[in-house]
Amino acid sequence: MTSEGNETSKLSYWARAMARTSELLDYLLDELAPLGRAQGRALFSGHGVYLDGLIVGIVIDETLYLKVDDGNRPDYEAAGMQPFTYSARSRRIALSYWEAPAEVLAEPEALRAWADRARAAARRAGAAKAKRRR
Repeated sequence: MTSEGNETSKLSYWARAMARTSELLDYLLDELAPLGRAQGRALFSGHGVYLDGLIVGIVIDETLYLKVDDGNRPDYEAAGMQPFTYSARSRRIALSYWEAPAEVLAEPEALRAWADRARAAARRAGAAKAKRRR
């Protein structure tokens, strides 16, 4: 195959990967719309879930992980949930996004409440970053 053929193949792979849809993401955007402008954006092997421009969650393998900090972590710990992790350079990296409990996904009011707390965590994280830049 020519290098041009390889480039075309790579582009079509990425186009397919980025165009993947997620039933969970579609559901989330519908249910979170009352909280503000709900959007999804392709990220690596999944999607980001945004509320009013703030990333409040990620969907990886049709699993929702919401933004967590010290303010809402106890809810996740009490529900027995864990953070999203991945492997890099022979070690596990934990992100500040924790799996949402199944019962939260099943109940729209609970989903909105947890997403709203995730948005508050995202705002706090943004404020902390801005403070460090000063």
